[in-house]
Amino acid sequence: MTVNAIVEEMGRLQQLHESLLALSTQKTSALKSNDTKAIQQLLTKERKHIQAIEKIEKERRTAVDSWLHKTGMNMDSPTVSAICECLEGQDKQMLEGAYESLLHVLADLKSQEELNAELTKQSLQFVSLSLDLLQPSIQSMNYAQNENPGDSGAPKRSLFDSKA
Repeated sequence: MTVNAIVEEMGRLQQLHESLLALSTQKTSALKSNDTKAIQQLLTKERKHIQAIEKIEKERRTAVDSWLHKTGMNMDSPTVSAICECLEGQDKQMLEGAYESLLHVLADLKSQEELNAELTKQSLQFVSLSLDLLQPSIQSMNYAQNENPGDSGAPKRSLFDSKA
């Protein structure tokens, strides 16, 4: 097994992460417009992408293990930088290029998801505030007797007028 198999798997991972980034950008638009149906559809697509990424990640690990076995190297947790130290020339450049490209996509995806998390948080805060404004507090309802010394002669009124 050559380094090409590892680079191919990393390229497939990059493509899926780029697609996931596009979905995340669409999710941002849906969050801004409060389109819950679109958000649900996008979340379903994201789950499918994540499952595909997990599958390709397993294939990448298998390719790395196979390469390590073929070269006779023994690493407990092989990293790209550790593998690059063992490579020379074009193989090293290909692996480093694929790694850097994948890192850039992952960084963009992370920042986009942080934006989505912040938008979701703000939306939940708005909903919570709206619910608090719509629902009166228990103290403002007259279920409990208020002891106001100045109002001892005034008739007590409840939330519901039973004489009506």
